Amino acid sequence: MVDNDGDVADRGNAWFQRLVAHIADLQGQINGLGKQESISDEELESINEAKNQLTTARESLQHSDLWSRFSGKATDRALANVHEAEVVILRITRLGQMRWKALAVLVQARLHLHPTDLRLKQLEKLLQPDGDPAELRQADRELLVDTLHAANQAEEAERARVRSFAHILMASTAVMGLIAFGFAIFAVTEPAVGERFCFPQDQDNPNAPLTVCPLGNEPTWQGVWFIEFVGMLAAAVTGAVSLRKVRGNSSPYHVLINLLLLRLPVGALTAVVGVVLLSGKFFPGLTALDTSSQIIAWAMAFGVLQEAVTRTIDRQGQHLLESVKAPGREQPEGEAKPPRDSVKGNSKREK
Repeated sequence: MVDNDGDVADRGNAWFQRLVAHIADLQGQINGLGKQESISDEELESINEAKNQLTTARESLQHSDLWSRFSGKATDRALANVHEAEVVILRITRLGQMRWKALAVLVQARLHLHPTDLRLKQLEKLLQPDGDPAELRQADRELLVDTLHAANQAEEAERARVRSFAHILMASTAVMGLIAFGFAIFAVTEPAVGERFCFPQDQDNPNAPLTVCPLGNEPTWQGVWFIEFVGMLAAAVTGAVSLRKVRGNSSPYHVLINLLLLRLPVGALTAVVGVVLLSGKFFPGLTALDTSSQIIAWAMAFGVLQEAVTRTIDRQGQHLLESVKAPGREQPEGEAKPPRDSVKGNSKREK
């Protein structure tokens, strides 16, 4: 059993719970291997090695700090140790039990290795449905070990790409947030910044005073802050609407949360840039803003336009999440399906 794993399960993350359950299952297998008769010193050393790796995996989950849990580093360390323990267990499993282990290795290999991988092809040939379980020999163990090790490394590479993407999102959100905050502070220290968000009431007179501002009839730093707030508000609303297309996942990397957070500073900056472009008469025919409400409305519209920037990032994030394959997961739309000819051929043979 896994000790002190209640704090891990209470986090409510399905990925943590499954990994803890898998560690407990591997621990039971190791305990069973240790009770076998005629264990050699080399096998006993391998059992102790696997136990140490599982202990390290549990410690990575239980004693990690908040940042390691949020970024996924804790689960990656635990998963790497679990994978090594799986390989060790496969090396010391008795030949009579290798057939069932081989089927599990085949599932893992089909998930994460390319269909043209020579090890996968050789393993599929070895495990033909009409094959004899007694055919597995000691020489086949190395094929199973190498295939499992390669499949585990491929899975870790898939998760590493998702983790790297999540880190890029967090860094981008932080940078965009700092830029938006710095601009707001600059508006406080420099009164001329507020004037860029105001418009003359008489558009035909270039010397007319600036009497239409986001808040009131005078340029203030509060108006700049309000423009950014409106942009963030519009981005939050569009982000909530975009959730209808998002599929839930049990990934420990919080990619979807980071995608939603990125919208907030981007919305604030697009609102600021858009109003400044209107003030600079960049859009012909869109310079006659007669009321503060019109300025706020345009700021909100530009905040919504950030969706055009973040939509591509959303697609990339969803693509990376779907690239991490797991047993029993439904096949996403757009993936390869069996050709119709082969399906028709099978139906004809059935007849």
